[in-house]
Amino acid sequence: MPTRNVLALAAVSFLTDASSEIIAPLLPLFLVGTLGATVSMVGLIEGGAEAVASLLKLASGWWSDRLSRRKPLIVAGYTIASLVRPLVAIAQSASQVLAIRLVDRVGKGIRGAPRDALLAASTPVEFRGRAFGFHRAADHAGAVVGPLIALACLHWLGMPVRHVFWVAAIPGALAVMVAIAFVREERGGATPAPGASAPIASANVVSGTEPATALPRSFWLAMVPILVFTLGNSTDAFLLLRASQLGVPTALIPLVWVLLHLVKSASSTPAGALSDRVGRRPLIVAGWGLYAAVYAGFSLATDPWHAWALFGVYGVVFGLTEGAEKALVADLVAAPRRGTAFGWYQATVGVAALPASIVFGVVWDTYGSPTAFGMGAALAVVAAVVMSLIVLAPPEA
Repeated sequence: MPTRNVLALAAVSFLTDASSEIIAPLLPLFLVGTLGATVSMVGLIEGGAEAVASLLKLASGWWSDRLSRRKPLIVAGYTIASLVRPLVAIAQSASQVLAIRLVDRVGKGIRGAPRDALLAASTPVEFRGRAFGFHRAADHAGAVVGPLIALACLHWLGMPVRHVFWVAAIPGALAVMVAIAFVREERGGATPAPGASAPIASANVVSGTEPATALPRSFWLAMVPILVFTLGNSTDAFLLLRASQLGVPTALIPLVWVLLHLVKSASSTPAGALSDRVGRRPLIVAGWGLYAAVYAGFSLATDPWHAWALFGVYGVVFGLTEGAEKALVADLVAAPRRGTAFGWYQATVGVAALPASIVFGVVWDTYGSPTAFGMGAALAVVAAVVMSLIVLAPPEA
């Protein structure tokens, strides 16, 4: 059974993602079709926003370790994002959207690492994968509701796109209220039940000798394949553009997004629980391999139904990897340093998203979308091989 904090943080993420995903599936088409942005500019906006968020995750994670308090940063982060996100409705240029997205991601950067550290501290070790998977499932469930709200506003209420963006303020405000009222501070970290141990992703275990104040060597080793994978993992806005290119009507793009997040939500909790039993690494490697297959599929796709099928399979990738990766970080780092560790993890993922998205957009503009997707698939294969070979160890007591 999820703990109080896991449930509260899941509810906050559900509402926040509902708010964000009212806008997300419409934003790339709004940028390209309404504001006249290029595909490369879409990559710059999304990659730049994530890079800013990730640098702040590093700082906020470190600061939350220093304070030994997570909640103030969590609440501040959700508040900033919820206030600024709907302002896309009044943007008149791609540069204004970039500015709004940057501030929105500042909020994400402030809250991300402290929230994940609080989740780890609120959950026994033997259920850690399930807890992170459950949290991701709630997040993705919000991403199902958001596009459905957008679709209802567009087609049933006849709202212009800009008015739909304002609707995102409602679930955002509710998320902040839930965070303030129900999230509780946890001191220290969760401890395992008698005989339980953190499931490192393989049997390759070595002893570490790192000082207690340093992040362990195994953590940094795990960041190497994660970085390689992220360099090929550009913004999902490109997948929406590819779906449109393959002939999926603009009116159905939010439903493609709903399909993706339905599968993400349905697969996250069972996959996280599976990582508690078989280890983190097998699921991560399998997920990255499936990612390579999906991107190769997008490279070769020719018909609209291909896009629908590939989006469905793509959702499984997130179920396999998101909870397992975060649980792996918690497994490898002792509780007093987890805020910093999650900050580094999220900084690695987010900063690499900037060159990944920019390069992907440039390759698309220059050589076409099949070449860009083939590049992403190749990097995922390399990352999976590296993750299979490295040797990881749990933190010393």
